[in-house]
This record gives sequence, structure tokens and C-alpha cells, in this order.
Amino acid sequence: MPRILIDLPDHDLAWLDSVAAESGRSRASVLREAVAAYRAANVDWLERGLGLWTMHGAGRDGDEFEEAVRPGWVTLDRSTPEPGEDE
Repeated sequence: MPRILIDLPDHDLAWLDSVAAESGRSRASVLREAVAAYRAANVDWLERGLGLWTMHGAGRDGDEFEEAVRPGWVTLDRSTPEPGEDE
């Protein structure tokens, strides 16, 4: 794993040291966790949405679902008059 050098204000370094001491971890471990949390919170909307269909138990892909519900869709085919309309 590559190492990096960062500059932090004294109060941020003191906070980092206290968090690390309280959790029994190193500064690096706390910083890795913070970076991972930041990345997870800042994923773009498209990446967050990918796979939601299958992650939430739909059990089939979007095309299969569409084919299953399509027979109940109302079409814009006006060749057949609706009940009560003049032919």
C-alpha cells in the first residue's frame, strides 16, 4: 500500500490522535476508514442506482418485469372505439 504525507492543522491532528487512541487503532487506520466513508457517501447517483433492481429482491431483470406487466398496459391504439363512443 502506498504511503502519503499530509499536512493537518494541530487541532485536527489532536482529534485524529484521540479517535485513534479511543478505538485502539493507528492514525492510518482511522484515515483509511474516513476516506472509505467519504467515498461511499459521494458516489454519483448513477453508480448508486446500478443493481438496485436485483439487490432488493425483484428476482428478475427489468425486461422480464416489463414483459410481465405489459399486457395490462393501456395503449394509444384508437382503432377500436371505447365503450360509449360512436363508431
